[in-house]
Amino acid sequence: MAANAASLDRRRSGSSVKEEPPAEEHAATTVPTGPSDMDIMKEKFAKLLLGEDMSGSGKGVPSALALSNAITNLAAACFGEQRKLEPMSPDRKGRWKKEVGWLLSVADHIVEFVAKKQLLDNGVEMEVMCTQQRRDLQSNVPALRKIDAMLLDYLDNFKDRNEFWYVKRDSCSESEKEEAGSDEKWWIPMVKVPPNGLPLASRAWIQHQKELVNQVLKAAMAINANCLMEMAIPESYLESLPKNGRVSLGDALYRNITDVEFDPDEFLSSVDLTSEHKICDLKDRIEASVIIWNRKVHNKDNKSTWGSAVSQEKREQFEDRAQTLLLIIKHRFPGIPQSTLDIAKIQENRDVGFAILESYSRVLESLAYNVMSRIEDVIVADNLAREKAKRDMPPGSELAPIPQQAPDMADSMTLLDFMGWNGDADGRGDSPCAADQDQDQDQEDGRLMKLPNIMTNLKNTYMDVLGGHRSPPGRH
Repeated sequence: MAANAASLDRRRSGSSVKEEPPAEEHAATTVPTGPSDMDIMKEKFAKLLLGEDMSGSGKGVPSALALSNAITNLAAACFGEQRKLEPMSPDRKGRWKKEVGWLLSVADHIVEFVAKKQLLDNGVEMEVMCTQQRRDLQSNVPALRKIDAMLLDYLDNFKDRNEFWYVKRDSCSESEKEEAGSDEKWWIPMVKVPPNGLPLASRAWIQHQKELVNQVLKAAMAINANCLMEMAIPESYLESLPKNGRVSLGDALYRNITDVEFDPDEFLSSVDLTSEHKICDLKDRIEASVIIWNRKVHNKDNKSTWGSAVSQEKREQFEDRAQTLLLIIKHRFPGIPQSTLDIAKIQENRDVGFAILESYSRVLESLAYNVMSRIEDVIVADNLAREKAKRDMPPGSELAPIPQQAPDMADSMTLLDFMGWNGDADGRGDSPCAADQDQDQDQEDGRLMKLPNIMTNLKNTYMDVLGGHRSPPGRH
């Protein structure tokens, strides 16, 4: 018994036995775990079902608009403003791939009936109706997924590139800020290159990356424009239009468009396009006049043209001129915001499939355009550095000549090429990427990577692109 007492004393002294912490203290030291992927997915789809109205009061938006907003908000949270040429962080990239996959899974259940032949047991062949994914989704969703993956790969290509770097604008001199044009985007860091500019190999590599991203940008724009074309013009937009094209354009613009001698380039050079707001306003005015003239030509407003001062032939001529102006504006200013008509179509759209294609292609187009802008910032900084080095160098010495680059695709392509379309005699067009059959094969020899097939339903006129002949009735 004495030995047992001694052993008990040694235990109390804590020399050899480690006491267990209390249960409350052990619970406090455990690391809390966040919500699982299943819980996050349930929450997102619950918001979609309730139309972003979690109160259940029935004031939510339609399902198509809720899904479009979800894709847009996800892209804004993951991408934001692409300020630098650098790979996405692994957590943001993983979140984007995971959650956009959830939202795109809705397209798997949007089907249409197709006729298929079925052979019965008695040898009789019958034609039955089966369901399959809608054709535009079946073609364009995989194409957009491929564009998405290519854009992320292009950003990964800039990993460990030390030929250029970024500095805060506050640390730059006033002369450097003026040369870089910091007043336009003061929140974007400035690009710095070596005093003599980029090495020739690096400059050629940067130019090649720009061409690759430009090809992806054209493909995304083609899908987005085709999707907006298919959407019906909302009645609310039609009711807001003025009675004639003169009121929409204004007297000065109307006189220039209806003049006997009309030159679209001269017309645009005479208009103030110095700001994004003015460009959007001009586009809205011309777009509204196109719809007004088209409806009058086709007598869709059920109003008599008796006593009208403008003939039908003149209206068709004015409409063609306005269409040309719209195409030139879209070619020159690819990064401008959406027009009033496009916004009305997105907000009033009730087709979930169109909502998925439009929003997904729009966010990819925005990302591609931002990457293009950042690449152009590097090229501009390189040009400025080379010009400054040329001015400061002693007489008799020269810099290494800049290698001849292929002309900028954004400047050399035609209007149809810019939209990613190649029209033919039947009025149908194929994407510039439609000829590629080996979509997943990497191009290691410096050629442009080709994109997957893109399904488009193209017309001959811009009014068809706007969907004017489908308004106001709904989609067939």
